[in-house]
Amino acid sequence: MNQYILFAEYNQLMNQRLYGACAQLSDEALKQDRGAFFKSVLGTLNHILVGDIIWLKRFSEHPSSKSNLQYVSKFVKPESLDSILFDDLETLKLERTKIDRIIIQWINDLSETDIDDTISYKNMAGVSFRKEFSSLISHLFLHQVHHRGQATTLLSQAGIDFGDTDIIEIVGDVGG
Repeated sequence: MNQYILFAEYNQLMNQRLYGACAQLSDEALKQDRGAFFKSVLGTLNHILVGDIIWLKRFSEHPSSKSNLQYVSKFVKPESLDSILFDDLETLKLERTKIDRIIIQWINDLSETDIDDTISYKNMAGVSFRKEFSSLISHLFLHQVHHRGQATTLLSQAGIDFGDTDIIEIVGDVGG
């Protein structure tokens, strides 16, 4: 469980830094097609949130998660992976901040028994799957890491140095 708590806290920190770095770009630069998977910096940020909403909605069906993920469960499922949920950085940042807090609370409240369970869900094409809850939680965080890496590359190409992204920065020292 401690690993997921670490991932949730790292996720929040990196998202805060990412949005801070993105705030250095003009609206035009944020929306500029840079040839990335989701075209622009703003498109990439929206995709990360789209992915989170899709997965958190799936997780919200598990009895352990209904309460903590109630806010996200009310979202309309995004139509596609490249949906633009918010077309301005400030509104997107407010929602990202709220979702990150929800993720931390949700992870903190999960038990070992919960994450040892399985989850059934349908993908965007309607195909059914049943997978380990723990593996899907890992996917949630790794998906963000992957696309934040793309966003930091786009920022670098725009002349903005994002800085350190290593999780080791927040891993506590062990006595000895």
